[in-house]
Amino acid sequence: MKELFEYRLKMIARLEQAAQEFCDACLARDAFAKLEGEWSAHQIAAHTRDVAKTVYGERIQRTLREENPAFENFDADAWIAAHYDKDEPLAEILSAFLENVKALCVTLSGLPNEYWSRESSHESSGSGLTLQLWVERSLAHIEEHLVTLLKPT
Repeated sequence: MKELFEYRLKMIARLEQAAQEFCDACLARDAFAKLEGEWSAHQIAAHTRDVAKTVYGERIQRTLREENPAFENFDADAWIAAHYDKDEPLAEILSAFLENVKALCVTLSGLPNEYWSRESSHESSGSGLTLQLWVERSLAHIEEHLVTLLKPT
């Protein structure tokens, strides 16, 4: 049990650290130059902020509040097509992203152990998906885009 507690503490710390590294990496890039794939750093920042809040953040919050919530698939391309604003300042995107992640980390830091095992379901991933899994996926998503931002051009 001690190892699990320590793993979760390290994961929360890494989540906040990865968010800061992500912001720093975005600011080190030309915001509108295309990177790997079709997206620019600005688009990746908007996407990562939105997913951290409206996908993983919402899944985490609902799993905390509700008894076995059910989640639908998320279409990242459709979301960015409908919500992306190229005129939104990068600094505002990153500030909102970092603020959201830090608030999530505060919430997670105060959770009793049993909350990490609360379950939810997902239309394509099935049932029995724990709060811990959503936190792990949130961190993995940030780190995935951080890797893209850190690749040399």
